[in-house]
Amino acid sequence: MTMAEPLSTEAWEDFRRKATQNLPPVLAGMELPAILLSYQAELLRATSQYALVVTDKSRRIGATWGIGADAVLTAGAQKSAGGMDVLYIGYNLDMAREFIDTCAMWAKAFVPACSEVGEFLFQEQDDKGQDRHIQAFRIRFSSGFEIVALSSRPRSLRGRQGYVILDEFAFHDDAAELLKAAMALLIWGGKVLVISTHNGEDNPFNELITEIRAGRRPGKVVRCTFDDALEQGLYQRICLVTGKTWSPEAEAKWRADIRASYGSDAAEELDCIPSQGSGVYLPSTLIEACMTPAAPVLRLRCPAGFELKPDEERKGFVNDWLGETVDPWLALLDKRQRHFYGFDFARSGDLSVLLPLAEGTDLILRAPFSLELRNVPFRQQEQILFHIVDRLPRFSGGKHDARGNGQFLAEYAIQKYGALLIEAVMLSQAWYLAHGPRLKARFEDRTFLLPKHVDIRDDFRQLKTVRGIPMVPENAHTQGSDGGQRHGDTAIAGMLAIAAAEGQVPEYGYTPARDDMDLGTSPFADVSDFGRQLW
Repeated sequence: MTMAEPLSTEAWEDFRRKATQNLPPVLAGMELPAILLSYQAELLRATSQYALVVTDKSRRIGATWGIGADAVLTAGAQKSAGGMDVLYIGYNLDMAREFIDTCAMWAKAFVPACSEVGEFLFQEQDDKGQDRHIQAFRIRFSSGFEIVALSSRPRSLRGRQGYVILDEFAFHDDAAELLKAAMALLIWGGKVLVISTHNGEDNPFNELITEIRAGRRPGKVVRCTFDDALEQGLYQRICLVTGKTWSPEAEAKWRADIRASYGSDAAEELDCIPSQGSGVYLPSTLIEACMTPAAPVLRLRCPAGFELKPDEERKGFVNDWLGETVDPWLALLDKRQRHFYGFDFARSGDLSVLLPLAEGTDLILRAPFSLELRNVPFRQQEQILFHIVDRLPRFSGGKHDARGNGQFLAEYAIQKYGALLIEAVMLSQAWYLAHGPRLKARFEDRTFLLPKHVDIRDDFRQLKTVRGIPMVPENAHTQGSDGGQRHGDTAIAGMLAIAAAEGQVPEYGYTPARDDMDLGTSPFADVSDFGRQLW
C-alpha cells in the first residue's frame, strides 16, 4: 500500500485491521506450539491447570500477545470443553483495542467461526451513582461465548462469569478492588490471569505474588525476565518477523542497548525486581519473636589435625560427645510428633548446621536444638547425622545442601534412608525464590520456633533480597560469638528444614504411641496452652 495520498477514515481502518489482525507472514501456517515461544507456552500451560495465575514479566516480551491465543481457544470452545467468556481489562482504551486486534489475529488463524470485531457501549455507574457509557470491544464466537475488552473497571464485572485477564495490573488505579471483584468469578468455575511488570514493592501486584509464593493463596506464579525471554528466543523471533539477520553479536548489542535505554529502571522494568526491593529480608524483631531460650545451640569444634587421628579414635571421641551433649536432648523428643531436618554443609571456614524440626499438633515447627559443626571431618559429620536421624521419632524427611562437598553426605543419607525421605538440593536462585517466601511466612505467622541465640538471629539476618530473590549473598560472611566465620548457615538449614516439613513425605520407622510409652519431657511438647510454652 502506498502512503503517498491521504487516506479516508474507512481506508485507514481497513489498512490497520489487515496490519494488526493477521499473523505475520513468516508465522502463517505454523502450528500453535511452534508459534509460541517457550515462556508464552508455559503461561498457557499454567492457565490450563490453575484457576489463578500471576505472571511478573519484563516489558515487551509478548506475554499478552501469547495469551490472546488462550483467550480465543477459551471463548471459541463449547462449554463442555471448558469454553467461557473472556473478560479483558487493561488500564486504557488503547490496550483494549490492541488486545482485541491480537485476538482477532488468532481467531482468523485457527478459529475462523467468529463474527467481525465490534464496538459497543458498556453501561456502568460512577462513584456518584450516575450512569455512564464506556466504549468497549468484543469478538463473538459461534460457541456462544465472546471476548470482551474494556478500558476501565466496570462494577458489573461482579455480575459476569468467565475468564478474567487483568493486564498491567500493577498500574490500575484501584488494583486491590479490581482483584477482589475478579476473584468472585472463581466461585462458579471462572479463571483469573494477572499480568504485569512491577510497580513498587508495596503494590498489590507484588503483594499478590508474595502471598502465592508463601502458600497463603492458591495459585501459580510464572516469572519471565528480559534475559529469560532472550534465552528462549525473543530476539531471534524479532529478527524473523522484522527480516533482520540474527547473530549472537547482534543480540548482545541489542540487549545492551535496551538495558542502557532503561537506565536505573532496568531492574524493575526488565528483571522483575520491584523498586525498593533490595535489603534485609527478615527484620530482627520478626526473627526474635520466633525464638525460645528453652532450645539450645549444641556445638562441636574439632582441633586442627583431628582428621589425621585413627578412625577408632575419631569415632570414639565423637560418640562420647554425642552421648554427653546430644543424647540428653534427643531423649526429650516427643515420640508422637513427626520430625524433619535441614542440613547446610561445610567442611572448613563456615559451619555445618543440622536443624531438626518437630511438628506439633498445632502445626508449629519447633527446633528442639540447633547443631553446629566446625572443622569436623567428613566421616564424623556422617556419624553425627546418622546418630541423630536414627533417633528422631516418626522421622518424615530431610533436605541437604548438596553443593560442592555437601553432595557426598546427601548421597549417603539418600542411600541409608531412601530417596522418598531425603532430597539433595542444589541451591539456586530459582530454589530460593520458591522457598524464601515460605520461610518468611512461617516467621510472620509465628509457626516456626528457633533457639534464642544471637548467632542464629544474625544468620537469618543475612538473608537479603538480591535482584528480587531472598538469598544469602556469596560474600555475606560474618563472625560469630565464638570468633568463627559464618555465612547465614542456620538460615539455609532452616529453609531446607521447612521445605522438608512441607514436602508431604512418608514416615520412616514409625512406632505408634501407647499410653504406657515414655513420650519424653520436652519443653516443646504441645500438650498444654500455646502461650505459656512458646511465647
